[in-house]
Amino acid sequence: MKKIDTHQHYWHYDSHNYPWIDEQMIELKQNRLPQDSIDYLKQHNITGCIAVQARQSELENQFLLNLAENNHQILGIIGWLDLCQSKATQPLEKWQDNLVMKGYRHLIQDEADPDGFFLNTTFNKHVDLILKQNKVYEVLIHAKNLPSAIQFFYKHDHSIMVLDHLGKPNIAHGNAQEWKKQIAPLVNQKHVVAKLSGLITEAGKNWQSNQIEPYIDIALEVFGPERLMFGSDWPVCLLAGNYSQVYNLIETTINKLSSNEQAAIWGENAKKVYRLD
Repeated sequence: MKKIDTHQHYWHYDSHNYPWIDEQMIELKQNRLPQDSIDYLKQHNITGCIAVQARQSELENQFLLNLAENNHQILGIIGWLDLCQSKATQPLEKWQDNLVMKGYRHLIQDEADPDGFFLNTTFNKHVDLILKQNKVYEVLIHAKNLPSAIQFFYKHDHSIMVLDHLGKPNIAHGNAQEWKKQIAPLVNQKHVVAKLSGLITEAGKNWQSNQIEPYIDIALEVFGPERLMFGSDWPVCLLAGNYSQVYNLIETTINKLSSNEQAAIWGENAKKVYRLD
């Protein structure tokens, strides 16, 4: 079984470039680079990973591409561009033939008005261009913004799109059945694939498996094993637990599935979504 971690972050830490890392996130206030996570991948027989942007700067693209060139466990990257600017067309064309650049993402969850962000005409035009280039667009939001994200997905149904962290359900204070109602409309949007990632962070430092497992079970109902991917969200996961805890949580929860269904979540879906060899 080929296993792929679809969500890792890397950085040379400084407070200016990573303002989202606040004073409570002591575990993240240091350099986090590929050599720091390679042993975790080997321990769990994971072939490689997708490196996802962690700062909103075009410098992030070359930084991640350089890391990929020198660290072969990085199978592809999700970069960043300011897609609300008309000039974004030029860098999109620059990167369109780069096979390591698998797509793009924006920290929509941190916008003052995430729901309004989805309505930006220039942003939507550039997302269309990304999809026409056979690259993916990844959506990072909180669960309260799922209605707007779902409408956004409806507009862009001609190629694969990715929902990070299951849309960040409020596991720590939420209700799984209420979240099920929010996520349910995605059952028929077959072009949307979701990551089983970031869940222990949403549950908090004192999380228990029985808190999170209902959300994974609901995700299996809505997306099916054919539209879910494993992601560790390392090193952000360190805010609530270690790599092995994340891996073991997913392994335990999906072990009731067939071997083919488990293989889909661990890596086969990622190979299709990110067009990996």
